[in-house]
Amino acid sequence: MKNNIYFIGAGGIGMAALERYFLARGCRVAGYDRTPSELTHELESEGVHIDYSDDLSLIPDWCRDPEHTLVVYTAAMPADHPVLKWFCDNGFEVIKRAKALGIVTMHSRGLCFAGTHGKTTTSSMAAHILHQSGVGCNAFLGGILRNYGSNFLLSDSSPYSVIEADEFDRSFHQLTPWVAVITSTDPDHLDIYGTEEAYLESFAHFTSLIRPDGALIVHTGLKLVPRPHEGVKVYTYSRHDGDFHAQNIRKADGDIMFDLVTPWEVIADISLGVPVDINIDNAIAAMAACRLTEVSADDMRRAIATFQGPKRRFEFWLKEPGEHGRVMIDDYAHHPDELRASITSVRDLYPGRRLGVIFQPHLYTRTRDFAPEFAQVLSLADEVYLLPIYPAREQPIPGVTSEIILNRLTCAKKAIIPREKLVESIKSLNFDVLLTVGAGDIDRLLPDIRQQLL
Repeated sequence: MKNNIYFIGAGGIGMAALERYFLARGCRVAGYDRTPSELTHELESEGVHIDYSDDLSLIPDWCRDPEHTLVVYTAAMPADHPVLKWFCDNGFEVIKRAKALGIVTMHSRGLCFAGTHGKTTTSSMAAHILHQSGVGCNAFLGGILRNYGSNFLLSDSSPYSVIEADEFDRSFHQLTPWVAVITSTDPDHLDIYGTEEAYLESFAHFTSLIRPDGALIVHTGLKLVPRPHEGVKVYTYSRHDGDFHAQNIRKADGDIMFDLVTPWEVIADISLGVPVDINIDNAIAAMAACRLTEVSADDMRRAIATFQGPKRRFEFWLKEPGEHGRVMIDDYAHHPDELRASITSVRDLYPGRRLGVIFQPHLYTRTRDFAPEFAQVLSLADEVYLLPIYPAREQPIPGVTSEIILNRLTCAKKAIIPREKLVESIKSLNFDVLLTVGAGDIDRLLPDIRQQLL
C-alpha cells in the first residue's frame, strides 16, 4: 500500500471513513472537496489536509509523486473535474472509493450490508454490536453513529469489517463479502440502471461475489433471484417470518421489545435503543449477521439496547415534555418507501398529533421518476412544505422541479418554500410534530430550525 492517499470528494461521509482508516495506519492523507462542512473541519483537526478550490497548485507536494501516492475518488465526481483529470493524466493510480473498500474486504471477513434503504442503520447496528461485544471490527458506515460521533470504528485485531455496500454506480460489485445482507430492492438510481430489471440484476450479481465459505442473509419477499456460489449458506429474515424473525413483539410507554428467533435458539427480551417500528427489521438483520461471528446472545441484547442510531436516521432534535409539547425529528429519507416508513413511524409514536413535513427532494432524476409516489406518501401528513430540488451531481432537467410533487399533494396545506426563507417561515407553520426529511443539505438548517421552535 502506498504511503500517501489523496481523496477527491474528501467531505463525503463514506470517504471520511476511509480517510480515518488510512490515517490510523500511518498514511499521510489529503484531499479536495468543493464545500467546507462540520465533517471536513473534523477531518482537518484529525490530520487530513483538505483544499476547497480546484486550483491544482494547492495539491500538496507530497501528493505529486505517482510512485508513492494512491488517489481515491467518489463515483459522484465528474470525469472532467480538473483535480481528478490532473491525477489521471499524470500516471497516478486512481481508484474509486468502492475499490478501496474492496481491498479492505479482501483482507478481512467483510459483513456487507446492501439495500435501497435500511443499510445505514442495519450496518451501524452490526458495527455497534461487534464493537460493544469486544469482538471488534473496522466499520465503514454511511452515517455518523451517535454512540461514537464517527462513521468509522477501528480495531487492530478483529478479523471483521462492516461495510455499507452502496448500489449507486454498481459500487458494491467491488466487494468480496463474507456475509452479505440485503435489506430491500425497491427500484432507485434509475438514472444509472435505466430499468427495475437492471437494478435487480445488479443485486443478483452482488450475491455472486460472496466468498464460498460465507453467507447471504436476505429479507423475505424481495423481487430478487440470488445466485451465490455453492457452499454459501442462505438465510432469510423479516419481522414475522424467515430463518431469523421476531416473536412476542411488545410496545408500551415508547419502548419496543421482542424475542429473536434464530435457526438455533430464541434470544428473549431484545429492547430497541431507538424504538421505531422499522428498527425491528433492522435489528433482526444486524443480529443475524453478528450471530454468524463470535458474538454471544447476551452481548447482542446489551448492544441493541444501547444503540443510539446514526445521525439523521429518525433523530430527535426537540422533544418537549407533556402531551402537547412540540417535537422535531429529522430523517435522511429520500425514497418514497423510506418516506412512508418515516411518516408512519411518527404517526405510530404520536397518534392524533398534527404532523408537518418539510421535504427537500434529492436529484432531478429521482424526483422525475417518483413524483407520484412522493406525493402519495407525503400526503399522509397534515401539511407539507417542499424545498427546491437538491441537485447533488446532476444538472437541471427541463420541467422537473418540486412543483411536480406539489401539484399532486392531497393534504390541505402545502407550499414550496425557498431554502433561504425556511427558517424564518417556521413560526408561521401549524404543527405539533415536525419531520424534516431529505438527503441534501437540509441538515445544515436544523440548529436554526430548532432555535425557532424554542
